[in-house]
Amino acid sequence: MLTAKQHELLLFIDNRLKGSGISPSFDEMREALDLKSKSGVHRLISALEERGFIRRLPNRARALEVLKLPEIRSAATVSPIRPVAPAAANDTLEIPLHGRIAAGTPIEALQGTEAFAVPAALLGSGEHYALEVSGDSMVDEGILDGDFALIRKVDTARDGEIVVALIDNEEATLKTYRREGRMIRLDPANSRYEAQRYDESRVRIQGRLAGLIRRY
Repeated sequence: MLTAKQHELLLFIDNRLKGSGISPSFDEMREALDLKSKSGVHRLISALEERGFIRRLPNRARALEVLKLPEIRSAATVSPIRPVAPAAANDTLEIPLHGRIAAGTPIEALQGTEAFAVPAALLGSGEHYALEVSGDSMVDEGILDGDFALIRKVDTARDGEIVVALIDNEEATLKTYRREGRMIRLDPANSRYEAQRYDESRVRIQGRLAGLIRRY
């Protein structure tokens, strides 16, 4: 019988392979299962391999094949990936509010900390913070000047995700992430602005957009 985490990982790999034909990265598996390090993923992979549920494909980086799935999925041993406990509509949580972030030209961000009340139903698992949006370069994504961006703290990103990117450890901006070899391209969502390109060594991911709050 598989442990809950082994079962979660097996289903995550199987769903990804069926959807895209490509095995998820170890970082993606770590994040999906809310593990603190990739060593935990390695142990789960080894356990699934020993039990004959998956195999590693030779001569192909990170390539995995699902050989079988458990015939009976016991509710007592399986929990959904990244579960979110239901919250009443009027429940709120307080998360840090770290100043203003540019949705146009990069500006200094992540300075100062205030408490910001957020409906609990808007937040999933993980650690979050809020930023007030400054600028209009993300308007085509529905992100307007004065909105509050709810950010889930992560340090990696996939193409197409809207992220907080810290440039040269000094300036931060909210943009859509794209990788071009060793270069990182940060795309606006407004034709008036051009994409920004930086060497990967100059860019640190500070979080991924999880939601927006707009005050009228």
